Amino acid sequence: MFKPNTLHINMRLSFLLMAFLMLPVAAYASNVVIETPLGNIELEMLEDDAPITVANFLQYVTEGNYENAFMHRLEKDFVIQGGGWVFNEGATQVKTNQPIQNEFKVSNTRGTVAMAKLENQPNSATSQWFINLEDNSANLDNQNGGFTVFARVVSGMEIVNAINELQIISGGPAFPKLPVINFTTGDTIATENLVMTTLTELNAPAKPFVLNPGLNDAWFEPATNGQGFFIMVFPTLGTVTASWFTFDTELPPEDAPANLIGSGQRWMLAQGPFDGNTAELKIYNTTGGLFDEPGTVTTTQGGTITLTFDGCNSGTAQYNIPSINRQGTIPIQRVATDNVGVCEAMQEAQ
Repeated sequence: MFKPNTLHINMRLSFLLMAFLMLPVAAYASNVVIETPLGNIELEMLEDDAPITVANFLQYVTEGNYENAFMHRLEKDFVIQGGGWVFNEGATQVKTNQPIQNEFKVSNTRGTVAMAKLENQPNSATSQWFINLEDNSANLDNQNGGFTVFARVVSGMEIVNAINELQIISGGPAFPKLPVINFTTGDTIATENLVMTTLTELNAPAKPFVLNPGLNDAWFEPATNGQGFFIMVFPTLGTVTASWFTFDTELPPEDAPANLIGSGQRWMLAQGPFDGNTAELKIYNTTGGLFDEPGTVTTTQGGTITLTFDGCNSGTAQYNIPSINRQGTIPIQRVATDNVGVCEAMQEAQ
């Protein structure tokens, strides 16, 4: 037999709101695979029905808190439970985050996955989850605020059924109904006797790119000599400012992706709001004030630029300038890549 180490669990619900605000928000449907010695079980997350619970579960998965975990409870034809204990030369409890808000909505039917919680404490779920082996809706939907279903088995129910048929032993006070594999009474429980689990998120979607101050830099299109942009993102204001400048002494070829009419130094200032990876800017056309011929500067609104970025080092500038009858799209990239790492870090932190 083995004995678990004791761990005091602080369940103060005064931290509930703080815990919710700290959770990552699940923005896309994702699946999680549970690898077991008997085969794999694939779960579909139900973030539309239980967004807080899915985010909480995925946080445990991605942070590795379920590493070396095992299924510690089997109630035949009722539930298989995991997510509470890991085995490293003995059983210890999973390090838990603060408890989360109950989100009961989906019934506890066969093949659904729900969160375990403390008796008579609806908002006490942390790390432990269970798979419903039968339709338990009449029972689990109607007690303790309803048990929150946050996923369903989409493949591997035959593995679930196989676990349901395993031998059950008492592994000590914490494990009165422990499922075991090829265990001989009197032996010491080892890893190979446990239903060890490895949880992996499948096809975790990349975060959609969002404009951030890491884009603040000089940008240009190499095929268009002497032209470029200086871009500034102001997230607090929700705006982007772009200066489109040229310093060429001759016009680019007619088939160049941008041609702002007239040779010499010219510039336009554009400003406007951004949403996600796109900024819609109004162009303010500035003329006059050449460095070598000082004079009056005139500014008029002359068109629009749409800046779209697919990452930290590339994007497009789509422009429409009726005042000079120019339209087109310019692929742009950074003049220097020094700030790419800053941009990527800001993107990851969003």
